[in-house]
Amino acid sequence: MKRETINKLEQAVVLFLNKFDGWDLTHTGEGMLIYDAEGYTPKGRQCVIEMKFRTKYYDTKMLEVSKYDALMALPDHIVKIYLVADPVGTYFFWLDGIDELKSVKKYCPKTTLWSDGRVKKDVYLLTEDLASYVTKKE
Repeated sequence: MKRETINKLEQAVVLFLNKFDGWDLTHTGEGMLIYDAEGYTPKGRQCVIEMKFRTKYYDTKMLEVSKYDALMALPDHIVKIYLVADPVGTYFFWLDGIDELKSVKKYCPKTTLWSDGRVKKDVYLLTEDLASYVTKKE
């Protein structure tokens, strides 16, 4: 996926959550922040959302350990959410509430978009049952 397409998808998620679900979010994905949206949940809690859009379905959702660590280093009062959308559904992981993650090493692209090279990275494989909110296509 091209960066422009990903930005449009991120903006669409922000617009949808704001308009239909009571969130108050701002898209930040065009900058150099470690997350793609920031603002407030429907319950008024400050939050950040990291988003990934996958073109293939996997029964586990991959999150780089370095990305997780950077998100978790944010102040405790900020809710950290990892949103994954794939051809089967959309999954919201409230990272603050997930305990005992075990990392594995996987070959991954050096960067999400700009490299064909692959390197071994430490990642977490989040199972769908860890998602706090899931929408699945029928």
